[in-house]
Amino acid sequence: MSTHVLRCNGAPVPIALASLPTTQTAAIPEASAIDELLPVLAADSLPRLIVLGEDAGLAAVLTHLLRTERLHVEIGYVPVDRTYGSRAYQTGSGSAAAKRALEGRPEPTPLIRDDTGRVLVGRATITGPGGGKLEGEAYADETPLFSGKVAALHISPTLEMPGARATVLRTFRRRQWVAGRAIQLGTPGASVTRDGIVDERTVPRASFYRHTDPWFLVR
Repeated sequence: MSTHVLRCNGAPVPIALASLPTTQTAAIPEASAIDELLPVLAADSLPRLIVLGEDAGLAAVLTHLLRTERLHVEIGYVPVDRTYGSRAYQTGSGSAAAKRALEGRPEPTPLIRDDTGRVLVGRATITGPGGGKLEGEAYADETPLFSGKVAALHISPTLEMPGARATVLRTFRRRQWVAGRAIQLGTPGASVTRDGIVDERTVPRASFYRHTDPWFLVR
């Protein structure tokens, strides 16, 4: 098995990973940087890539693997600190995550993507334009989430099926998460933030759903 580390944005390297071949990249890896690694990984029947960085970096890697039909690559995730993604996938962080990424086994894991083909790793937050109230109607599969105006809609992946969950932020109400294969929103206009990255466009609809194929998370 060949193992390679993708070090995003100069993240500190745990001792367990220090001797492994490493590629330096930006916080959000460019497709070209990932493409350079693919021939190296393809030379092994059991390729493993360890992403050392944040949720947005891992999301970029998984998005590229999805688009290039390489979801068979084993992926270890080592965030420096706890993130929404590390909580959702129970990877831990720092040295503990590094040990798990090296010694763990790959497990088929629900891959959550949106209608633009981008993968969600930790959390998506949907608000109205400029962070204002979100107006519209949303569902988790057949279950209504809201109709009217709310503060925001949060969506996260899960380890368990059906693969995603959503919660609505309302004033003075306790959050309740609703699981589903697909979370869908129709709205006059919404701003979407995926794994901390704000989409510059205002959209009239958004959907996040489980892809037909899983990704292989090392845990």
